[in-house]
Amino acid sequence: MPITSTAAASAPAPDAIAAEAPLATSAELRHLMAPRRVAVIGASRDRQKIGGAIFHNLLDCGFTGAVFPVNPKAEAVAGVLAYPTVADIPGAVDLAVVVVPAAAVMAVVAECAAKKVSSVVVISAGFAETGEAGRALQNRLTALVRSSGMRMIGPNCVGILNTDPAVSLNASFAARAPLAGRIAMASQSGALGVALLDQAKAMGLGVAQFVSLGNRADISSNDLLAYWAADERTDVILLYLESFGNTRNFARIARQVTRIKPVVALRGGRSSAGARAAASHTGSLAGPSAGLDALLRQTGVLQVDSIEDMFGVSQVMAYQPPPRGRRLAIVTNAGGPGILAADACAVQGLRLATLSPATRTRLAGFLPPEASTQNPVDMIASATPEAYRQAVEAVLADEGVDSVLMIFIEPLVTRPEPVAEAIRTAVAGTDKTVLACFMMARGAPELLRLGEGRRVPSFIFPEDAIRALALATAHAERTARPAGHAPELAGLDRAAARRRLAAAREAAGPDGWLTPDEVLGLMADYGIAALPTAVVSSAEEAAAAAARLGLPAALKLRSRVLTHKTDVGGVRLRLGSAEEVATAYRDMAAQLAELGQGAAMDGALVQPMQSMDQSRELILGMSRDPQFGPVLMLGLGGVQVEILRDVAFALPPLLDTDPDLMLETLKGKAILAPWRGWPAADLPALRDAVLRFAALVEDLPELTEIEVNPLLVLPEGRGVMALDGRAKVG
Repeated sequence: MPITSTAAASAPAPDAIAAEAPLATSAELRHLMAPRRVAVIGASRDRQKIGGAIFHNLLDCGFTGAVFPVNPKAEAVAGVLAYPTVADIPGAVDLAVVVVPAAAVMAVVAECAAKKVSSVVVISAGFAETGEAGRALQNRLTALVRSSGMRMIGPNCVGILNTDPAVSLNASFAARAPLAGRIAMASQSGALGVALLDQAKAMGLGVAQFVSLGNRADISSNDLLAYWAADERTDVILLYLESFGNTRNFARIARQVTRIKPVVALRGGRSSAGARAAASHTGSLAGPSAGLDALLRQTGVLQVDSIEDMFGVSQVMAYQPPPRGRRLAIVTNAGGPGILAADACAVQGLRLATLSPATRTRLAGFLPPEASTQNPVDMIASATPEAYRQAVEAVLADEGVDSVLMIFIEPLVTRPEPVAEAIRTAVAGTDKTVLACFMMARGAPELLRLGEGRRVPSFIFPEDAIRALALATAHAERTARPAGHAPELAGLDRAAARRRLAAAREAAGPDGWLTPDEVLGLMADYGIAALPTAVVSSAEEAAAAAARLGLPAALKLRSRVLTHKTDVGGVRLRLGSAEEVATAYRDMAAQLAELGQGAAMDGALVQPMQSMDQSRELILGMSRDPQFGPVLMLGLGGVQVEILRDVAFALPPLLDTDPDLMLETLKGKAILAPWRGWPAADLPALRDAVLRFAALVEDLPELTEIEVNPLLVLPEGRGVMALDGRAKVG
């Protein structure tokens, strides 16, 4: 199924022009990544200059097309006839690499447009990264590119590479060309991109294509994701990103791509992006990276924290079959590393496989008595290459084993080369996931090649191997699940909600808080059951309302100013008679007057006491992130929510599978299951409430923050109930 663009699906991002770009077509990106005729505008005879380095890289890599240097001051560059301008080149030009000062870029790109060049890679810096003047120049450049029908990488980038033997393109100034392979890489940072290429080569990892995105004025990671999803030479996609443009487009595209191929992302600047203060629980709990984490988790993108983990999981997914499950067998010649691997399994959510009696008997048949036939299988330091072969074959044959980690520490009597040969023999033909940990200075990547594009991924430390395996397992589990679809929600009274919010906003004023009854009314408009609530403005009205709604009753402060009611004595519970309710109202008013907050009291709310028996308190909320828009939150609720901080986040629009994804990340999710005589919580009703809440948030963009706390989840079959809430308009 082709991946298409819906560029207008969300509000403009900070780099608005990039956010509004239509998704590049496969044909457009083929002209870019597999050109037949390339011009280097600014090609220099000095190889130490960027223009010279790029031109020589194109020649040295064995580019299968034609290369044209453009230099008005040189007759030839590296023995190749030079041209004064791109217009002077005879015939068509597919790709122009622009390496001229920023002030000259507009004129050069205009010449490319007149020449009908298909794509440009603007290496030159001096654009949006330099400030407002540079951003204005970049906007003009982008407008020129789009109006002419060209596509552009950059500006301010390192270039692009394609190792396909039919192309052999190195239109970059990276000093060392990568090995050919099946990993596609895109980096927003040019310098880090070059470092990633060098690291991949050092690890023996092959690269299919590499793109330095630079300022992403036109082509972005969204375009590349869609292109690489269909590229037969790409198995794994790696992204290094420092910011996002159109997050709505990214979410839509990435959801589709990650079901076809794994996508691994390393994000820079997570600790400071989007940090802000907020008055609501949701705002304070949604930290700087909540929106990013939610975006990547929902879309199935594997987020890593380091370059080591990026390449670690990449080699597992590029060279090994997907893990069948979480059961791991460890074979080692040293007890300590096996213990570390077992500990890492517990941390990463993997399980040590329980070896069958037949497997243990088979192991005991060739291992010495001092060895352990339990998992981890410790063959002790005297283990021979033949012992490694037999042990790995034995655990691979066990039906209770999903994957195997082989650990080797070099003793005096055994060399790594024959051990690697034994491992290659043992894993030949298996469809289970196998990893190796050769605890030596450089590991053993070259020793473990299996042919036909496969090899046993090699790590130096067992913890790195376990993290990589856990990520690969998570991806395999995600792709095995249903893809999900947009929910069909009946009973949404959008018109009533808009009228209610308009009236509440007029009463609250700009950037004001809604009252709890107004929030509960919005919940009811969207089909989320709310506790019956009466608004009262006197002790007598409170007593009458309690008698009407039912006793015992709760009395709560109604205020657009004081949003933490319990902090000022604004909640009175289990009032058994109408007289108690009236007395509580007078006491509350008097207490607020003593605190100097009497004017903040806008009456009170009366509710019947809701039985908490066998129910669970959750919180459902939203705060708006300046980059990612509305960020939904679901977690354990009540007055301890900011202490427990057990919450999960998601970005709307939600698919019907997203509520379960949020619930899975809660540490305390077990409280929703049957427990010590308690029935299970009504999970279908909770999922439905989350989806309805997400729809409300999308339909009412005036809401800057909103939360329901507690959202009472009743026992199975009895639904949910919103007890209290608050919201802010802006």
